[in-house]
Amino acid sequence: MGVQMGAQTGAQTGAQTGAQTGALPVRLDKWLWAARFFKTRALSQEAIDLGQVLVNDDRVKPARTVRLGDSVQVRVGDLVRTVVVCGLSDQRGPAPVAQTLYEESSESVRQRELRAEWRRVNPEPAHSIRGGRPTKRDRRDLARLGGPTEQ
Repeated sequence: MGVQMGAQTGAQTGAQTGAQTGALPVRLDKWLWAARFFKTRALSQEAIDLGQVLVNDDRVKPARTVRLGDSVQVRVGDLVRTVVVCGLSDQRGPAPVAQTLYEESSESVRQRELRAEWRRVNPEPAHSIRGGRPTKRDRRDLARLGGPTEQ
């Protein structure tokens, strides 16, 4: 199997020399792995089983065949991406090739950018804690100042 693209451009050469024009059946879990949404097929299968992946707004099984033009909604952590399938592949390749397999919706890109901006403005409070656990010297200093004592 190889890579099948919906609309090929001149920039999509090299790694895609095996592109075909016929129908190439690709399982959803393999496509998600090849498009680099998940690091392993097992993770993509688990996400599909948990309902974190929707195809055309429907819950599906990992063996469902992906078709060009399908709308796929993928939730990874707290990030939800909505993409349209532009190419099919069952082989994991370099990231630039994987990005040609789908086109992210403008609304999805906007939501992702808003979420990134919100995380930048509102950092995680736990990240501001420095030093971690007090050392023996720190505990002695606290005891001298009348801090909490341990028994």
